[in-house]
Amino acid sequence: MGKLKTKRGVAKRFKLTKKGKIKYSLGGKSHLASSKKAKRLRRLRKRGVLNNKKETKYLKRMLPYG
Repeated sequence: MGKLKTKRGVAKRFKLTKKGKIKYSLGGKSHLASSKKAKRLRRLRKRGVLNNKKETKYLKRMLPYG
């Protein structure tokens, strides 16, 4: 069997942790930052972790090599 292809758009947006969870960057921090509160911008720096099992399974299929 040949190699599996990775969905490049998904690979740029999501990363797998060692335990197999999916982490991602929160949206909404790239521009117009002056109108957003400092607390909100600090919160947007952190990574989010995906908790939905159905979406996790779907995304793992698109990232065959982690």
